[in-house]
Amino acid sequence: MSIIFHIDVNSAFLSWTAVEELKKGAGRDLREIPAIIGGDQQSRHGVVLAKSIPAKKYGIRTGEPVANAFRKCPELTMEPPDHKLYRDYSRRLMEFLYTYTPDIEQVSVDECYLDFTGIAYRFPSPVEGALEIKNRVFKKFGFTVNIGISTNKLLAKMASDFEKPNKVHTLFPEEIKAKMWKLPVSELYMAGRSSVDVLRKLEIYTIGDLAETDPALLELHLKSHGRMLWEFANGKGNSSVTAEKAEAKGIGNSTTLSKDAASEEEARKILLRLAESVGARLRKAKQKANILSIEIKYYNFEVVSHQRQMRRPTNSDMDIYREAVSLYQELWDGRPVRLLGIRSSKLTGEDEPEQLSIFDIPVMHKDAKRKLSDGKLEEADSRKEYLTGRLADAEKQKKLDRALDEIRKKYGKDAVKRGRAL
Repeated sequence: MSIIFHIDVNSAFLSWTAVEELKKGAGRDLREIPAIIGGDQQSRHGVVLAKSIPAKKYGIRTGEPVANAFRKCPELTMEPPDHKLYRDYSRRLMEFLYTYTPDIEQVSVDECYLDFTGIAYRFPSPVEGALEIKNRVFKKFGFTVNIGISTNKLLAKMASDFEKPNKVHTLFPEEIKAKMWKLPVSELYMAGRSSVDVLRKLEIYTIGDLAETDPALLELHLKSHGRMLWEFANGKGNSSVTAEKAEAKGIGNSTTLSKDAASEEEARKILLRLAESVGARLRKAKQKANILSIEIKYYNFEVVSHQRQMRRPTNSDMDIYREAVSLYQELWDGRPVRLLGIRSSKLTGEDEPEQLSIFDIPVMHKDAKRKLSDGKLEEADSRKEYLTGRLADAEKQKKLDRALDEIRKKYGKDAVKRGRAL
């Protein structure tokens, strides 16, 4: 049986800013007063990115406008975000955790899964192991983490979201009914606001209500997402921690938009720029991608992602763009989008031989069949001509991508743009 930890930094941006201020002799600790990390009203970062526990008592929520937060608490202290600092603290935390085990899957700047199974023999119990990690993190870095423990990633994450800060919680399968089913359905992982509204109309108010609902009814109202939520309510989730080596993680890029994208047309322009960036980096690394994924962060900070195996490995900008648009169309639910990202994975060498799929084998057109029956065309010649044309188009696209890479390298990334990006 696997033992999985979910390790989550408590109010990461605010905690890391507070620790840095204290190092420089600050006479206050942002974590102990009503405080937020946010931005001014003139910038896109005019929302609450992190809040202290005292600020939470005023009803301040992550993602709400800064102006709203100040109306709730006029004495509120606000500091701007420092993403370079946050990346540094994140890197140092992960390096520390790697001293325990390489079986770590980092899922964001401030959280990761750790497979405790292989090192369990070193501790009296998983709880003792988690307490050691938690206490050493605080002693070494000065900030706190919550650690959730279970047999799969879903339940471990749910456990880490229980009482905060600086806590260790378990949520094993036999504890689900007592610890999780009594919670509001909004507390379930991936239960967004629109899904919760639908569930409440069905008189489903707690996670337990959801777990005991007929999944067919949920699929009727929420499609496949309803089935997934039912599985999560019953504790069914992925148990394996994907610990990838750095060189195998893939290549990706994401961007926070200066203005929420409210239409697919707006998103397409962003996806094209991201596809060009990812394609250029793949070509520079002499790699091709077999899997492509996209990430969407909505205006309310809810994050969703979707991935797919490519028909063939590629590092072509337009191949990546077309696949990203297709994934976006399947994933987007119509809400304004704050962040978009594209990531490639399962990379292979650019020069590795490529096996054709059945989709690359041309189906003979009826006119060609007629000519074949009249003795005017050989079938093999028809197929060869078709495939030669396909390969020639691919080679033209490859040369175009390379030419654009050279121009941008010499004159800057904005030196040349595709017409559809304008």
